[in-house]
Amino acid sequence: MIGYLGPAGTFSYEAAHKYLKDKKEQLCEVSSIYALIKAVDKGEIASAVVPIENSLEGSVNTTLDTLAFDSELYICGEYTMYIRENLMALPGARPESIKRIISHPQPIGQCAGMINKFFSDAVIEYTNSTAAAAKQIEETKDMTTATIGPAACAGLYGLEILMPECNDEKNNATRFVELKKQENTSADCDKSSFIFTVDNKPGALFKVIEAIAENGVNMLKIESRPEKKELGRYIFFIDTDGNIRDENLKRAWEMIKETAYKCKFLGSYRKG
Repeated sequence: MIGYLGPAGTFSYEAAHKYLKDKKEQLCEVSSIYALIKAVDKGEIASAVVPIENSLEGSVNTTLDTLAFDSELYICGEYTMYIRENLMALPGARPESIKRIISHPQPIGQCAGMINKFFSDAVIEYTNSTAAAAKQIEETKDMTTATIGPAACAGLYGLEILMPECNDEKNNATRFVELKKQENTSADCDKSSFIFTVDNKPGALFKVIEAIAENGVNMLKIESRPEKKELGRYIFFIDTDGNIRDENLKRAWEMIKETAYKCKFLGSYRKG
């Protein structure tokens, strides 16, 4: 089975279906990103499709932190999906009657301008997923509460779209990755991800970047997260072009491991 962030109707649900295409594996929903990743780590499901980065809101920190500290999984593939947010409520509700908006933090952030313009007095509450918010409105029959999420939620949970495509930026895309216990060893992998930590001293991070540059590797992204042990210590995530089996990337990684510590290879995979 392949897991996704449920309930049915989330962008993760939609992304999992589009990413898998004609594959026959059974999909199953999990209520949180942490639980979803841990289910793969424990061998309860074969893999998971999880959001890792949004073009507007940045990285999904729960995904990064769980990969870094609480699991031993590999990224085996990725899929990028353009996001269209919609403000939804029960049939008959009007925008002027909305007093509360509930949804996952990502769509709330992606629609902050719209919310400030039209619903500045509304109470904002966060849920584990967009579909969980839609389901809550369906169950409570609260005409004064709206949610923000994919249009699929309207049909699945008996809601009506009050404001279609209401995200502030139209070039809004989310990157999803598939996680497994076994790494992807396919020769056509052309992107790789890594984690490392360096000592807090002059030039430590520079030596890592220098190793990448000296070996002709194109670094696509670098991001830091707190190491969670003491203030001022960080763990770094990097994405690069190339397959770990490429000589130049393999050589760069070996050099990084000589400079850094707590190094972790997250996998090579095909670009989405």
